[in-house]
Amino acid sequence: MRKPDTPSVISLFSGAGGSTLGYKLGGFSELLGIDIDETACNTFQHNFPLTPIWNRDINSVEVAEILQYLELEVGELDVLDSSPPCVGFSICGRRNIQDKRNDLALEPIRFITGLKPKVFLIENVPGLMKGKMKGQFNQIFTQLQSIGYKLKCRSINTIYYNVPQSRQRLIFLGVSNDLPTEPTFPQPNSKVKRLKDVLPDVDFHSRGQFDKTIKHAETLPYTITKTPSMFFVQDGIQRKPTIEELKILSSFPPDFTFTGSYTQIWNQIGNCVPPLMMKEMSKTIREDILIYQKQRGEK
Repeated sequence: MRKPDTPSVISLFSGAGGSTLGYKLGGFSELLGIDIDETACNTFQHNFPLTPIWNRDINSVEVAEILQYLELEVGELDVLDSSPPCVGFSICGRRNIQDKRNDLALEPIRFITGLKPKVFLIENVPGLMKGKMKGQFNQIFTQLQSIGYKLKCRSINTIYYNVPQSRQRLIFLGVSNDLPTEPTFPQPNSKVKRLKDVLPDVDFHSRGQFDKTIKHAETLPYTITKTPSMFFVQDGIQRKPTIEELKILSSFPPDFTFTGSYTQIWNQIGNCVPPLMMKEMSKTIREDILIYQKQRGEK
């Protein structure tokens, strides 16, 4: 395949394409997305028609077939991005240590080892670091350190990265020992947005599923979870958010189209990485870690 003029990224557990859009806004070319959810893959393909998306179980995908399909050499890929399922680790869930979905958090290590990208980013929930799940966190961290990468792990909130949603995420960021740079995170923006700033007609809101407390719209927007539980109160009437409102809270632009039923779309948005957060992450990776502009002699 023709190599892109911009740094390259492959997304494992790509979902509907929140990360993909963020990388695109940050100056990257996505070579391939992989996800098991057919509806999310349909959304991905609709919005990124020139980017191949494999609707596959990640366990069935081999490193060699990715290299062959994309005509890539080992070590040529700039960034490997992945967002393994967080259901088993979330403090809002059952946190079953025997949940087989937890093992998917280890899958990126196989692809990092085989592809040897210059940088990798793994996104999950901070619950992975807490309580009975900390053993798995330590296992992941130790394995990632052992395969030739400088590694940093940080919990960040999307509200400080231009996303009107308070959503805490755990980021593993690794930089190849062959690069002279270190893992670097973007600087947080202190100018956060309240619910009222982006949805001025809403008076109150509630998480619904785990906490039915009703808060004024002057507060920070809640995390959008996979379960359609959050509700608004407008003019004294309780209602569910519209898809357009969920898109706004997750920093998707108006022209981004989701496919599927209302519940399927809510699930996709609840699972997505907010694009504007990933835009900030990818810009920092491109400019401060890959030093891409300097490598190309650009100003």
